[in-house]
Amino acid sequence: MPFIETGIPGLLVFEPKVWEDERGYFFEAFNERIFKEAGIERPFVQDNQARSVRGVLRGLHYQVAPYSQAKLVRVLEGEVLDVAVDLRDDSPTYGESFNLILSAENKKQLYVPRGFAHGYVVLSKTAEFFYKCDNFYARQEEGGILFNDPTLKIDWQIPESDLIISDKDRQLPTFGKHRTLEIAYG
Repeated sequence: MPFIETGIPGLLVFEPKVWEDERGYFFEAFNERIFKEAGIERPFVQDNQARSVRGVLRGLHYQVAPYSQAKLVRVLEGEVLDVAVDLRDDSPTYGESFNLILSAENKKQLYVPRGFAHGYVVLSKTAEFFYKCDNFYARQEEGGILFNDPTLKIDWQIPESDLIISDKDRQLPTFGKHRTLEIAYG
């Protein structure tokens, strides 16, 4: 099975089987049957892609019900540190974060279920970040947590003085003050 458990229920690393030869490589980035076998039966309805330069930090973002989103994230070019924070009130890992380097080279993906805040920082000169969502974006239902919240203790692997962060993300509330998610986890 190409999925690796992270220690946080529902948050899974997907390592696709890659076939390489003198021509290059091939792999299935998504196969509904394989994901269903792992218990992931979310219909993806929107694909998003972002290109960023080294030090750009996007996050930590989420959407509240009924617009909460599960995501399948990966990197097409470059390298990022990807971070997910469990915001599910009823979870034994509530408030815990998980991080993983995603790169074009390692081809790993992270499945982030509903109920998580998500963000990433670009570690390479540039990066193309791609993700599938199981619900549409709804600006009025978005929320977030401040990237450097001391409670979360996330090491973004780049000095804070070198980070490039939007004004909007710099004004996000701390962990204890984020919006209640009221998530339907199904």
